Amino acid sequence: MTKVRMVAAQGAIALIVLMGVGQQALAADPAQRYIAQDQGTVEASSPWQIRVRALGVKTNDSGYVGGIAGSNLSYSDAVTPEFDISYFFTENIAAELILATTSANVDGTGAIGALGNVGKVWVLPPTLTLQYHITHFGAFRPYVGAGLNYTVFYNQSVGSADALHVKNAFGAALQVGFDYMVDRHWGVNVDVKKLFLEPDFTVKVAGTDLKGKAKLDPWLIGAGVTYRF
Repeated sequence: MTKVRMVAAQGAIALIVLMGVGQQALAADPAQRYIAQDQGTVEASSPWQIRVRALGVKTNDSGYVGGIAGSNLSYSDAVTPEFDISYFFTENIAAELILATTSANVDGTGAIGALGNVGKVWVLPPTLTLQYHITHFGAFRPYVGAGLNYTVFYNQSVGSADALHVKNAFGAALQVGFDYMVDRHWGVNVDVKKLFLEPDFTVKVAGTDLKGKAKLDPWLIGAGVTYRF
């Protein structure tokens, strides 16, 4: 838990620093917002950008049920469509919100391996990051970001358990990626995020109420198409 709190604090500090940089950039020269150079010509571009990606969700198979020594949990990985919206405060500073949903099976392992599939949950993990885009490499535009995630668990169903409830949770997010712009509007994108997410849950097995923690900490690995308005 201490490690998770430290990582969340680091993510929050990084977000505050980037926000400060963005505010300074805006205050420095508002008249130059959204100005991009394209093959030697200066053209105004919209601050809005969207992406559509195929997103792979790779979880960390870890967690426990309280009071059961040697208990562990594993979660199914998934590939799902993902949509994101970005707003560029300057050509270098942007905020991005990603929207996607997927399902995950929760299985008992270790001392609770005999339970097999404990249940299934649907996951909605909207994530907001503040990014710094590097614009010195022409069509190749790498970026880094940091921010916050709030994951909602819904449509929860049971397998071998009598009841299962995974609680919604906040987490820090770190990000790295790049766009390769084919022209002024269209490009391809590769993006990797790490979420630090360890929600609490309650479960009832054989009439006994138990509590635990699901240490998901997923990697979100995406590739898709970028469109800058």
